[in-house]
Amino acid sequence: MKVTRIAYSNNLNRAKYSQLVEQAHRLGAVRALVWRRFGSINGVGISDRQIRDQWLADGTAEAFSVLANAWKETVRDAMADIKASREAAKVLVRKAIHHHYHTQKERRDAYAALKRDTWTSDAFLCRLMRKHWRHGVSRTVNQIVVRSDQYRTFTLPGEGNVWLAVPSLARRKMISIPLNTTVAPTGTLRLIVRDMRVEVHYAIDAADLRELRPCGTAKIAVDKGYSEVLTDSEGTHHGQELGDLLRTESDYLKTKNARRARIRAVIERARNAGDHAKADRIAANNLGTIKRDRRHRRFTSRVRTVTFTAVHAVVDKAKHIIAEDLTRPFVSRKRLGKDTNRRLATWTKGITAEALTHVSERRGSALTLVNAAYTSQVAPCCQILGKRLGDRLHCTQCGDVWQADHAGAINVLERDGDPDISLHTPHTRVRQILQERADRHRTRLPVQDSSPTGRRANHPMRANCPANGKQCAARPMSAARSIANFSIRPDNWPRQ
Repeated sequence: MKVTRIAYSNNLNRAKYSQLVEQAHRLGAVRALVWRRFGSINGVGISDRQIRDQWLADGTAEAFSVLANAWKETVRDAMADIKASREAAKVLVRKAIHHHYHTQKERRDAYAALKRDTWTSDAFLCRLMRKHWRHGVSRTVNQIVVRSDQYRTFTLPGEGNVWLAVPSLARRKMISIPLNTTVAPTGTLRLIVRDMRVEVHYAIDAADLRELRPCGTAKIAVDKGYSEVLTDSEGTHHGQELGDLLRTESDYLKTKNARRARIRAVIERARNAGDHAKADRIAANNLGTIKRDRRHRRFTSRVRTVTFTAVHAVVDKAKHIIAEDLTRPFVSRKRLGKDTNRRLATWTKGITAEALTHVSERRGSALTLVNAAYTSQVAPCCQILGKRLGDRLHCTQCGDVWQADHAGAINVLERDGDPDISLHTPHTRVRQILQERADRHRTRLPVQDSSPTGRRANHPMRANCPANGKQCAARPMSAARSIANFSIRPDNWPRQ
């Protein structure tokens, strides 16, 4: 597996930065031309080498005003992006093929045509591909792709950091870029020029990143969260600053976007009045994206730092991690309000899934994914669907109160190896299984004592409670019993 590493320029002067910006703009025109001509059905079956030969023959390449290696690598990179977008559309088309054709031969022929890119002659497949694969447009004007044999790295005497020399617009002239790292980049490079800085992206093997820090020895389950990154089955919260970070950024964007909307309204009124000069002046000076993009990159970096630090803390204790499958979309039917929904929209479960996979692999810890359905809604003490109120989960049978994320982590741990609930069991079937299990336990209940103490002590599931009969959360017993007064209970149980 390949992973991407990024090195940054260190104190790059303006003259070099201007040369790189000009080169990136010229190559951006090449990238846009490739997408415009070959980003649809016209590019099916055409390789980047065919495009290179054609442009060299008809004189198109002479208008690029860049070195041949630079625009050829840009063509290759753009065609790879087009192919990736086409392959993503084929995933949806394959599902439609399965439902449209009824015989195995028809399906096999359609799959083969899709794989070999001969679907353009099939009316059904062509219609589906046009539906799911839209014509792409490239507006990228800040990237330079450098082949592995077109640059060199070196260090100056007395300095530990690496310097990178890349081709300029003039033949046999290089631009030397000081980097902020002692590790020299390798392979094909992607230079991203922005904010008076150059980002050097390169790929390396994941096997080279194996860390020396050992993993733990325990088997621990984790539950994702919003106010924190993870909560493990031992009740420890990791990355508790994530919630404040997401909430602060979301509230800031709400205020900022509202102000930008008012400025756009002023621009629209100016254009309707015929004052295009005023509209262009306001758009150029008041609706820029440089600061916004810079803030977003800082925010993303902080989120990744908090998330990976939390996952490392879990791996410090665990040799085997049980986690929910975070790749599936979670759909909530609750109406939580505009502010809550907006804040939850910034929740980055993809970064959490990436951190769990990469950190556990590098440090030698096993990762097992389980079905996430109803893990945060089942009370571990009685194994029934409880009542969720905020971050508290109330058991409607014994009245215990759980911290919802802690209860979810315990349920994730118990779901590992569950013979009835697999990773791909539909959530409707999971709910049915949980209700059937709860009904079986409820039918075996003994005749309850009329006293509240005797009723709670004789409960057959109390032995399964990890608190051994004690209150399962920090909330006092009186609060738990007050919730239990409104819970569902058998008819022969008297109310308090």
